[in-house]
Amino acid sequence: MAPYLIVILAALSMLGALSIDAYLPALPAIATQFSSTPHAVQLSLTAYVFSFAVMTLFHGTLSDSLGRRPVILGSLAGYFLATLGAAFSNSLEMLIGFRLLQGVFAGGGAVVARAVVVDLLSGRKAHRAMSAINVVFGLAPAIAPILGGWLLFQFGWRSIFIAIAVFSLLLLLACIFALAESLPPEKRHPFHLRTVLANYWKVGSHGYFVLRSASTALAFSGIMIYVSAAPDFVLGILGLSVTDFGWLFLPLIGGMVIGSFLAGWMSHRLKTPLIISISFTIMLLSALANVIVALCFEPQLPWVVIPLMTYSLGSAIGTPAMSMISLEMFPRLRGMAASLQTFAFMMLFAIISGLIVPRLFGSPLKLAVGTALGVILCILCWIAASRAAKPEKISNRRHKSPS
Repeated sequence: MAPYLIVILAALSMLGALSIDAYLPALPAIATQFSSTPHAVQLSLTAYVFSFAVMTLFHGTLSDSLGRRPVILGSLAGYFLATLGAAFSNSLEMLIGFRLLQGVFAGGGAVVARAVVVDLLSGRKAHRAMSAINVVFGLAPAIAPILGGWLLFQFGWRSIFIAIAVFSLLLLLACIFALAESLPPEKRHPFHLRTVLANYWKVGSHGYFVLRSASTALAFSGIMIYVSAAPDFVLGILGLSVTDFGWLFLPLIGGMVIGSFLAGWMSHRLKTPLIISISFTIMLLSALANVIVALCFEPQLPWVVIPLMTYSLGSAIGTPAMSMISLEMFPRLRGMAASLQTFAFMMLFAIISGLIVPRLFGSPLKLAVGTALGVILCILCWIAASRAAKPEKISNRRHKSPS
């Protein structure tokens, strides 16, 4: 796979995360401008994540029927317009509405990019490409909150959305001129509602697939917790300024980048079950260390973020292999399987950001315990799937539409 294509696919994948990370420093400023509480402004994050999650169920299916390229281009165009609307919102309700629309369109690239990889590659080559995409993917979210804090300090919170809109427009132009279609017409499925529902049932009703996908999502739960709680953690618990979000995001993303490099290196040297076991061990030890640090010491840099870095490293080592195991079960419905994986990830993010994190505000120990519980659930789901009866690899024959 050409390096420029990896960069484009990584940019598509990171657009959803960029929409979260860059504007997090601005949440207190938005609350002040609209005379709202932090919990009310948090809804702008939850609304985005929720609509992102729901629409991932459709992006992959549409790409299986219409092709990858039309879904990517349409999603980017809609995302650009919704981001401009968020930039010029004059009330919190309007901002939440446009954030909802952002989420509707942002998932197109994130879901379909992974389907493009498995369209073009398979096995270890696909694993290495996924790892390379994760490396590039990790760079922008590391920079995004720092850039967002600087834009907030210099020009106000609206400038953050304007910058993201410009980025999405440039990405749209890059896809128009450089991204070819990866799913030929003879491999597409006609779009019929009954067929779509039947295929969703086929993929989503397999307990093996559901448990694997839940485990993959839970592997990121600790990162989700600290990303959702970033304003409270950085500004409240650590007592830093809006330009200091890098103290949290650089260790998190740095760990992911290093872990992605290691995942690519391990993919052609170690067996997949061993890679996943290494990942679980690192995550569990890091989560326990985080609890000990929060329990025994005052939250001080750099010690408070070191366990977070090793946790994200462990997560990045295992998740490409975990994801591929599930996707390879459905060779003719990869877009739909990728949609369901992303749906599980983003719904967990919505639950964490909207229901769990607000109850953890102000306490480093509560944040650490929440992360540890997420790791334990991740491992338990994976073990449960391993002990469940693995279904035969499904051929996914085309369903005939009703005449």
